[in-house]
Amino acid sequence: MPSLDSLNCRRSLTVNDVTYDYFSLPEAARQLGDISRLPTSLKVLLENLLRWEDGVTVHPGDFEALAAWLGTRSSDREIQYRPARVLMQDFTGVPGVVDLAAMRDAVARAGADPQKINPLSPVDLVIDHSVMVDRFGSPAAFQQNVDIEMQRNGERYEFLRWGQQAFDNFRVVPPGTGICHQVNLEYLGQVVWTRDEQGATLAYPDTLVGTDSHTTMINGLGVLGWGVGGIEAEAAMLGQPVSMLIPEVVGFRLAGRLNEGVTATDLVLTVTQMLRAHGVVGKFVEFYGPGLDNLQLADRATIANMAPEYGATCGFFPVDRITLDYLRLTGRDEQRIALVEAYSKAQGMWHDHDSPEPLFSASLELDLASVRPSLAGPKRPQDRVSLGDIGASFDLLLETSGRTAQIDTRFPVAGEDFQLKHGAVVIAAITSCTNTSNPNVLMAAGLLAKKALERGLQRQPWVKSSLAPGSKVVTDYLERAGLTPYLDELGFNLVGYGCTTCIGNSGPLDDSIAEAITDNDLVVSSVLSGNRNFEGRVHPLVKANWLASPPLVVAFALAGTTRIDMDREPLGHDRQGQPVFLRDIWPSSAEIAAAVASIDGEMFRRRYADVFSGDASWQAIPVTEGDTYQWNAASSYVQNPPFFEGIGEPPAPPKNVENARILAVFGDSITTDHISPAGNIKASSPAGLYLQTLGIEPQDFNSYGSRRGNHEVMMRGTFANIRIRNEMLGGEEGGNTLYQPGAEKMPIYDAAMRYQEAGTPLVIIAGKEYGTGSSRDWAAKGTNLLGVKAVIAESFERIHRSNLIGMGVLALQFVDGQTRQTLGLRGDEKISIGGLEDGLTPHQRLRVDIERADGSRGGFEVLSRIDTLNEVEYFKAGGILHFVLRQLLAEA
Repeated sequence: MPSLDSLNCRRSLTVNDVTYDYFSLPEAARQLGDISRLPTSLKVLLENLLRWEDGVTVHPGDFEALAAWLGTRSSDREIQYRPARVLMQDFTGVPGVVDLAAMRDAVARAGADPQKINPLSPVDLVIDHSVMVDRFGSPAAFQQNVDIEMQRNGERYEFLRWGQQAFDNFRVVPPGTGICHQVNLEYLGQVVWTRDEQGATLAYPDTLVGTDSHTTMINGLGVLGWGVGGIEAEAAMLGQPVSMLIPEVVGFRLAGRLNEGVTATDLVLTVTQMLRAHGVVGKFVEFYGPGLDNLQLADRATIANMAPEYGATCGFFPVDRITLDYLRLTGRDEQRIALVEAYSKAQGMWHDHDSPEPLFSASLELDLASVRPSLAGPKRPQDRVSLGDIGASFDLLLETSGRTAQIDTRFPVAGEDFQLKHGAVVIAAITSCTNTSNPNVLMAAGLLAKKALERGLQRQPWVKSSLAPGSKVVTDYLERAGLTPYLDELGFNLVGYGCTTCIGNSGPLDDSIAEAITDNDLVVSSVLSGNRNFEGRVHPLVKANWLASPPLVVAFALAGTTRIDMDREPLGHDRQGQPVFLRDIWPSSAEIAAAVASIDGEMFRRRYADVFSGDASWQAIPVTEGDTYQWNAASSYVQNPPFFEGIGEPPAPPKNVENARILAVFGDSITTDHISPAGNIKASSPAGLYLQTLGIEPQDFNSYGSRRGNHEVMMRGTFANIRIRNEMLGGEEGGNTLYQPGAEKMPIYDAAMRYQEAGTPLVIIAGKEYGTGSSRDWAAKGTNLLGVKAVIAESFERIHRSNLIGMGVLALQFVDGQTRQTLGLRGDEKISIGGLEDGLTPHQRLRVDIERADGSRGGFEVLSRIDTLNEVEYFKAGGILHFVLRQLLAEA
């Protein structure tokens, strides 16, 4: 849509004899005032508003508010932001496409053209979340896992193949190709996007939202993007702007350079710890300072990837010479590279030593030379532990859990008896886009493996080891550097191109190991190069999970335990019986650099030349045709959800919540993994029992994530995580509750269904940081389908709060220092919420009335976290997709 361009700032830019139109920030500054010290990330937002000015959703007052930000370093102005494109992974993408297909059905039932439901912005869906580590430690593991993946996910993949041909502006990267964020970094991201408009080529910043919280990885390339729920992403696809407040921007100044032996993983764990302590939830973080010159693009991407772990909306790096070097390394078109440089300089978005330092809402500083080798764990990515302290940290974990450190057990592995103890590393996984996008740490892992074998060390036999890169280019450069044989010999054979262990697709442990852990209540460890280590995520039997760099993953596979001080204790002994320490086999920076120097752009061009085609098994999947999907009632993976039933009728106005029951009372840091699991489906859980009624055996359950296209599975999986603790039950683990009145213990799903039959609305009570973690739309969809009308918490993580509102569930926040504890909420109260019928406004205070089990009454106020006027309209319509669909039907 052409801009009104009230500031008359549309100009032309010629690059290598090619002319582009663009909206010039320096020209806009002639009327707005000096914006040279505006953070670069906010300059991207300003350009977006200039380009989309329409007098309805974007007004000149929006530009003025961004320019005025420099005076206050904050703003309460709501703006309507339109990203250039949308990125999806398959776990969140499948339900997104299911919703689009269901919307097409609803439009067709209303007598309108189903083709009205089509992405208006380019959408790329990368299938990366489905492969599991069923097979490992052999040259055949990769092909075996691919074959199992295709067999398990045939219904889902057939559906995506239909979507690929049914929807415009929608591309699918087939399985076995890579992880969405690494594919985005290495290929999809352009830094400067272009499109044809009225006979001209318009150039503008590459921006996106993604249905995975680690979409922020692309920030390392100077591309503004962040994770949203699938609900918001679908709305953005359909032309709705992302409604947001102009954010605070926290500057993070980097100085110096990393010392020898320190990796980007060590750096990001340090940054995560610092920013979590500072508090950046809902804020942008922008990196600046002289230390940027000493960070390769892959190092920046590692830091940007983990923005969700430090709680920020994004972790942005400006464009500079290193950005151009990476674009060239990864085989990007030379004209595009030239355009990126020229455009960034013309817009004042280029970073070099002469650039004025931006002004920020607050700033932190880190001397890179102060970073030390580290891990994070055992439960949260912000809990950094120095390498030498991990043994003591694990012993403290044992002590606080009331376990003795002396339990040993013996069990057969490969025909021999080995001793399994607390702290044993049973999973060592080089996994996740966070680190497998970084050649420095992957080459370091290969070199360490080589040196370890030369000294006679071997992986301990109880360790399940795996290598799951984020793109096929990784395989190429490890092979070219001659390091693949050493990783293979230590059991780090290729198992797949996907997220695997990082998202809980770690696959089964050996039966004897699993039995030993269970029978002896052992606390064992995983060490992975991922970004998440929440309870129950990596593997249900592994309670201590540690994030580490790829070379440290290899080192812990050699040691076989996390009860070790690697600064002082040997990893093992050589053939002469001499101790071998980590420092003895750690590769030098010069060795790593020499290996990395073998990488060239041709590797990337070759691997991405035909990235959307897939292999023969993908191409052989049968595809149904038609504008609407032919739903298969027998499918256990894809079903038509009930969200859009009755969409042709006017929405009912919001009503007060009367005499609701409390479905659960939770503590702090309840993650979206707790709310909507992505890992294993327990046979005795409501979802497991449901699948068994369909004749599906537990070994064929697959995972919750793979079944996100079936609402019957997902609503049963909501709050079913084996590690979730409902305080109504004294904090015991498991997805149970007490049905009231009578305090009858049962699964949360079963209780919710009984409440629904009785017409009883429900609420959830929680502590701080409710909804931390991945941008998981089913955490909100499942909450909605269980009949929950409101979640009352001390604070919310950004994406989940938005998703709740987007599904018509109230997000309410305790105020005035009150909490569930200070109010004495036990879970047997009746809850009523007033003020919803009086006309909703953003951030209003609402009255909550309590009737306790003994008949006494009380009440308190809460803050509505419906934050924007757009969200008010979404909530009144029953949710964001309902709002969009009603608009489209009104235009029909």
